[in-house]
Amino acid sequence: MRIRPTLVALTALPLIVLAACGTDAATTPSSTSDTATATATATVTDSSATDGTDAPSTDGTDTPSTDSTDTTDSTDTTAPPAEGPTEPASTAVADPAPKADMPTVTGAFGEKPELKFPAGKLAPAGLQRQILTEGTGTEVKAGDLLVANYVGQVWDAEKSFDSSFDRGTPAGFTIGKQQVVNGWDVALVGTKVGSRVLLTLPPSDGYGATGNSQAGILGTDTIVFVVDIVETFPATAGGQADAVVANPAPTGITVTGALGEAPTVKVAAGTAEPTANKLTVLATGTGEKIADGKNAVFQVVAQPWDGTEGGSSWKDGAIQQAPISASSILKDLVGVPVGSRVLLVVPATAGDTSTGAAAAPSVVYVLDIAGQY
Repeated sequence: MRIRPTLVALTALPLIVLAACGTDAATTPSSTSDTATATATATVTDSSATDGTDAPSTDGTDTPSTDSTDTTDSTDTTAPPAEGPTEPASTAVADPAPKADMPTVTGAFGEKPELKFPAGKLAPAGLQRQILTEGTGTEVKAGDLLVANYVGQVWDAEKSFDSSFDRGTPAGFTIGKQQVVNGWDVALVGTKVGSRVLLTLPPSDGYGATGNSQAGILGTDTIVFVVDIVETFPATAGGQADAVVANPAPTGITVTGALGEAPTVKVAAGTAEPTANKLTVLATGTGEKIADGKNAVFQVVAQPWDGTEGGSSWKDGAIQQAPISASSILKDLVGVPVGSRVLLVVPATAGDTSTGAAAAPSVVYVLDIAGQY
């Protein structure tokens, strides 16, 4: 079941994220067919459920695929867009190409990089990876929520098609689980936090044979990324086991389970439903305080008031993220220390036939705050 969509405000995701969990060939290994500012939709979403009372989930959305059908008539001599070969995606990084055949990168970790391509040279074969700066932090594992800054550029192009540096904030996404382009899944797992990595992706490891027209990427284009590995959160990360118990749960709601582990939430029959959102800090961590404008990273368990089964990121093995702002349902997290366990009650919502939104019962959420970025 998905943890209610309203728990997390919609936010634009970068081009490396897949649409619809990565099954669209026109969005990368897909791809995602929008430039950073045009990338449309996507949520912190949990891919395991479809129930309207559920689901923030992180990583996974992106943009509509492009249609390459040719509508020319018999008098039109316009050629259809070039399509690339339909080769299988890589399962490992290729043997390294000579450095002289790879782009050069200027700029330090954390600064926007500048790419210079070798004059007169074609892109090297296969999925290429160069570690430009070796970090000393945690190693990235498949299933982690990876936080990265990056620039993406078509081979030999003068300008980037996507840049988190230009947006002023890193991007977070699940790595190694087919929610981003294949080249990232294969090449970034095993790198370390603090590393700057240069990648070149043939079409099969990027946006596929149809490319990404909205970003100006053809199905024959090799794309190049410079990626700074900012942070990584394991799928099992949660709050602190030694957080200090602070407040009891509201009357009629019981939360059991050790801190740092998945909790169980129950609502007693006859408990009055909430009429407004209310956040209760159950246990206080010792980390930095959640700041307005940041993205919170957390585990979450949802329990609908009507007793039906709710969603659990712990159970799904998919740690979540959400932007924190004045318009977010999680706005009251501002000032709560990382490592804390909090309880949020959200009142029921009526259906809206004009938008197609389904009615949703009141819900109790218990969130274990693992971090922010």
